[in-house]
Amino acid sequence: MSKPLRPEAFKSYCVYQIYPSSFADANGDGIGDLAGIESKLEYIKRLGADVVWLSPIYRSPQKDMGYDISDYQDIDPRYGTLEDWDSLLKKTHELGMRLVMDLVVNHTSDQHEWFKESKSSKSNPKRDWYIWRPPKFDAEGNRKPPNNWAGLFGGSAWEWDENTQEYYLHLFAIEQPDLNWENPEVRQAVWKLMRWWMDRGCDGFRMDVINMISKVPGLPDGPVVQPDREYQPGYQYYCNGPRVHEYLQEMYREVLSRYPNYFTVGESPLTHDPRDLLPYVLPERKELQMMFQFELADIDGTYHPLIPRNPNLLDIKSVVNKWQSFMFNHGGWNSLYMENHDQARSVSRLLGFGVPTGGKTFDFDLYEEDLGEFWEVGAKLLAILHTTQGGTVFIYQGEEIGATNVPRKWSLEEYKDVATINFYRE
Repeated sequence: MSKPLRPEAFKSYCVYQIYPSSFADANGDGIGDLAGIESKLEYIKRLGADVVWLSPIYRSPQKDMGYDISDYQDIDPRYGTLEDWDSLLKKTHELGMRLVMDLVVNHTSDQHEWFKESKSSKSNPKRDWYIWRPPKFDAEGNRKPPNNWAGLFGGSAWEWDENTQEYYLHLFAIEQPDLNWENPEVRQAVWKLMRWWMDRGCDGFRMDVINMISKVPGLPDGPVVQPDREYQPGYQYYCNGPRVHEYLQEMYREVLSRYPNYFTVGESPLTHDPRDLLPYVLPERKELQMMFQFELADIDGTYHPLIPRNPNLLDIKSVVNKWQSFMFNHGGWNSLYMENHDQARSVSRLLGFGVPTGGKTFDFDLYEEDLGEFWEVGAKLLAILHTTQGGTVFIYQGEEIGATNVPRKWSLEEYKDVATINFYRE
């Protein structure tokens, strides 16, 4: 893939996302692996894909299906070895496709050596690689977290460390401490690992929650919008923060500019205003090529992402028109997706299946009836909507065959999603 590409080649791509653990199992252990992915590359090529994006395959304790990384420069044994990755890369390139990795650098695993050092003592050189704060105390002298932020997977966004008598920030799971991007040593470590993968042949990155790497100084309390809950959303203090564009421009200078054929797309949860995302993708700013917007993904959302509502067709039309028009008129570019590893299947959630005419209450029996009668035409309708917009198309594994949600009869033990498990326990 060394042949130079035109700067805007990414605009013509179709990207196929693979969630490795559930895609293709070559060794029969019940878990997908790199050899299994390699065996399906011809199929992916026949679909018309130009890029294969792998969700995390790095070494990980798997508390969040690999989004908790303990070693960025090794492959988790469940998926194979670095040699297996090299083989996958070689065949991907031979078929004329590109291979993109998932870059998860807002946080690491609590089992990463960086965090182990940071946690060992307040005087450790890596202490400031993560976000540590002393406790607060209420009027009765009870210890409290440094602020009232809710974690995105439930509970507080802070965890107490008995050894050093401070809290560390984790916007996601307790086992996913946030890196301190204000520390230049952290940024240099990230640039180093990115160059390591690209020197090995990786063609670029999908960047997980990249809009959260800059927090507002002082980490102020979030406004109380849910009075019945102890912890409150603090989105405005860690989404699209004050230094995020500075960091991404530094990333371009230190890494991306050295690889003329790179591919980038960033994830931006909790962001519904195209004016917030445009600066990330304007070519002259030299940050990223594309960003995933979440307004369509959140179209059926309520106060909790796992309590859906029936989406309104006019709302869907309005969101699509808004992003298509804005990016086209302002020099940006859309990344188009209907579903991914974080959302329910689009056929199951966007077509109104299971909702009686004029009603709002979801009916599982009616859902099964609707699915049986309208599945094929519904899946084709969504595929047409997806692929006829202006932007780069992203397909999640199984979407091409109209895959639906798992059966309701499955027990909780079948779920490996930390947000689902925590919600069930709440």
